[in-house]
Amino acid sequence: MARQIAEAFPPGEFIQEELEARDWKQVDLAAVIDCPPKVINELVLGKRAITPDTAKALADAFGTSAQYWMNLQSEYQLWKTKNFDESIAHRAQLYSFAPIKEMLKRGWIEPSENVDVLEARVLKFFEVGSLDQKPYFSHAARKTSSDPELTQAQSAWLFRAKHLAQGLHAASFSVGRFNEALDRLKVLLEEREEIRRIPKILAECGIRLVILEPLPKTQIDGVTFWLDENSPVIALSIRFDRIDWFWHTLSHELGHVNARDGLRNNVSLDTDLVGEEVQPGEDKSENEKLVDLFACEFLVQQAELENFIRRVRPLYGRMRVMSFAKRIRVHPGIVVGQLQHRKQIHWSYYRGMLDKVRHIITQSALTDGWGHKPILN
Repeated sequence: MARQIAEAFPPGEFIQEELEARDWKQVDLAAVIDCPPKVINELVLGKRAITPDTAKALADAFGTSAQYWMNLQSEYQLWKTKNFDESIAHRAQLYSFAPIKEMLKRGWIEPSENVDVLEARVLKFFEVGSLDQKPYFSHAARKTSSDPELTQAQSAWLFRAKHLAQGLHAASFSVGRFNEALDRLKVLLEEREEIRRIPKILAECGIRLVILEPLPKTQIDGVTFWLDENSPVIALSIRFDRIDWFWHTLSHELGHVNARDGLRNNVSLDTDLVGEEVQPGEDKSENEKLVDLFACEFLVQQAELENFIRRVRPLYGRMRVMSFAKRIRVHPGIVVGQLQHRKQIHWSYYRGMLDKVRHIITQSALTDGWGHKPILN
């Protein structure tokens, strides 16, 4: 086992003791070892380290060994860095607990040179008492990994969403108001600009909406959780800025609210429902299949869509898609998204209809990211 140094003293103190034992002045030692008096003074004051040449000269002058002086210097240097090394180990443990660099960059926690202060802020953020506790978050979410365990970045994203939601005001949730909100939301499906009205409609039925830019590699699209039994929250990452992604993810989360997912400590981590990496339906839980059906039916009546497919497949064409979308009063990008999801058209088709929406929703929803920095009390 390595010897632990409780405390070490500057070699200069030992030099001073040798001088006093011989009734020498610093200038006397300087004359003996043939060096400037300034060098001796700096050695005694600890401003200059003992080198091998200096150690040999001191050994010859005091009748000791050069190794003795080198050991004194080494132990003193190790002792000086002991506290610094402990700080490094502590900081390494902290950085292994959470994505500290990204959290600091996003302003989710305040920086501090004091690692103990930084740890206290991190523990408060994750609502735990020590770094040995694993953060717990009850939720229902869509993500692109089949691994049920949350990553550190995903956990940080979820807790940030919770902190943001706690600062929002909304009515008490009720089934009646929720169903009314669904009817009001359907009216917004046709015009992209109407998306700005969504946060107010959701708040009036008791749902808090948060838009939160994702951390790198989080892969979460949306999440549903409850602050209490009357306060559901939907958080969206807008990691794909497309109208089909936005509406399908929002509708999916509304399906989770409808099923009360996240309220009873149940966790649902799904594969992405929009895009080429979509999880096959047979691999999903029964609950997720029901939520998927809720989302698809909310956006486009599936009987209408199936009738459209039977009539025009495979000759869809831009004009036919737009005509169908206009007839059922939804944005054509939503129809394109559902056709892609059903593998009726390739993912690269009609990309021009997949309008961007992030700049619209962030004007009215509480947003953290893309230059938006909300202030939490």
